[in-house]
Amino acid sequence: MRFVLPQQRELYLQMQEDAKLVPMPVLEQDELESFHYIISDSARGDYAITVTWWRPVKGELGNPCCMWGVVKWIDQNARRIKLVSDEDSQWIALDRITDVKG
Repeated sequence: MRFVLPQQRELYLQMQEDAKLVPMPVLEQDELESFHYIISDSARGDYAITVTWWRPVKGELGNPCCMWGVVKWIDQNARRIKLVSDEDSQWIALDRITDVKG
């Protein structure tokens, strides 16, 4: 039987979580324009889209997050959108969006 101290277990689990972190993907200008068109169309047409964005965790590494909903507000000054679903609402920075599907 092998004994593991709680500190060792916690460090091991933290290392496993850190291994899942990825850098933010680099997007081309035409992809960004396509995303902005779909986002503004969702706000005008009031239809749902799926938005994937990158959430920083440790420095330059982070996790991709995904949410389905309708764009209810586009904040031009803060460069963010408000995505609203049945259960949740989320402010998402335009600079962190990595994918949008209509």
